[in-house]
Amino acid sequence: MLRADVSPSRALPIPLQAEALQLVSPDGVRRPDPEHDPWVDDVDDDRLLGLYEDMVVVRRFDTEAVALQRQGQLGLWPPLLGQEAAQIGSARALRSDDFVFSSYRENGVAYCRGARPTDLVRVWRGTALAGWDPQSIGMATPQVMIGAQTLHATGYALGCVKDGVDSAVVAYFGDGATSEGDVHEAMVFAATFAAPVVFFCQNNQWAISEPVALQAQRPIAERAAGYGIPAVRVDGNDVLAVLAATRVALDRARRGDGPTFVEAVTYRMGPHTTSDDPTRYVDPAVTSEWATKDPIVRIERLLRARGALSDERSAEIARTADAFAARMREGCYGLPDPEPLSVFDHVLVEPTAELDRQRSQYAAYLAMFDGEA
Repeated sequence: MLRADVSPSRALPIPLQAEALQLVSPDGVRRPDPEHDPWVDDVDDDRLLGLYEDMVVVRRFDTEAVALQRQGQLGLWPPLLGQEAAQIGSARALRSDDFVFSSYRENGVAYCRGARPTDLVRVWRGTALAGWDPQSIGMATPQVMIGAQTLHATGYALGCVKDGVDSAVVAYFGDGATSEGDVHEAMVFAATFAAPVVFFCQNNQWAISEPVALQAQRPIAERAAGYGIPAVRVDGNDVLAVLAATRVALDRARRGDGPTFVEAVTYRMGPHTTSDDPTRYVDPAVTSEWATKDPIVRIERLLRARGALSDERSAEIARTADAFAARMREGCYGLPDPEPLSVFDHVLVEPTAELDRQRSQYAAYLAMFDGEA
């Protein structure tokens, strides 16, 4: 149980390891780690197979969403290709009473939290302001303003302390967001008041078209020391290592020892969004190198080496992924267009004269087109 006060934390940060934590190598070999192995002792072959299935399903529906956008069914889509392990490993460490504040790319996390296929495309179809009910799945509406969700996460985490519960909060953001003032302010506040929040940075090497080296001359996780926050760098393409690192961070939060910064070092294999053209700035050789570190392939190699993944089981998982993607496409096609004036419905709890004026003017504008095809 977390302590009920929000007095400043005096916990000292742990040293940052030089190399990223890795428990499964790119060639599928399990690497022992005395410090972190106990945190994943419960992950037997069946549970590892579950993590593998999660990543396969997420990659499949992400690919489907890109296709839907290319076909004009979605206005935009932020692909997560290559970042499956970072999202699945961290999301599967969470309890149902924990809460997530994310950016727009964490659709893999939303899947793990229980978002339905259609929920994932509502916003990108332009038919809703939110894809899912945040309370029902324990995940806030994705934040498009870069880094703002870290402030929301810290505030929510302090609310958990005030409520006397040991729920924890995870704030997801990218490497580019660490240059935003909101992220720094959130970490200052979280460190000062020992907020039970995990700052989870998916360092995918790109802030849209700008490489991470432009803003960070040192590993991003090193910045956490300036706030007195423990930090860990983890191989973001290793789902088992991400799971272990996130569990450690969540345990620290639940004990009342405050925030942790996790830097998951991964790579964005596709565009920033479907409106982006990465061929204009990405070196193909670098992308090819990262392709050899594919998060799904490495776990598949490990499972096959252990005899835990047969061709039949692999085909079954592929069918499960295809079925999810098919439900996403069907749900996307079935989304009704919202009434134009409904854009004003949830702007404020209580309408104001100004909002009513805007609504009236927009209604008059729409009336000009009555009778037109």
